[in-house]
Amino acid sequence: MKIACPHCKKESEWSKDNIFRPFCSERCKMIDLGEWANESKVIPGTPSIEAFESIDELGENDGIPPDDRLH
Repeated sequence: MKIACPHCKKESEWSKDNIFRPFCSERCKMIDLGEWANESKVIPGTPSIEAFESIDELGENDGIPPDDRLH
């Protein structure tokens, strides 16, 4: 099956032989990752309160006193 690369729109094969699928190449895959990392791409909406609570829970048991944490 042929699909369009999400980044460059070039047609590529959707198969287990294409290790970069859905991208056509490692280059397109890394460009896309970089766009998410620098927040050029975002999923619109407001994070749920559960997301914030789970982040807080991760910090509670890290062994770092609250005054020594970077905020």
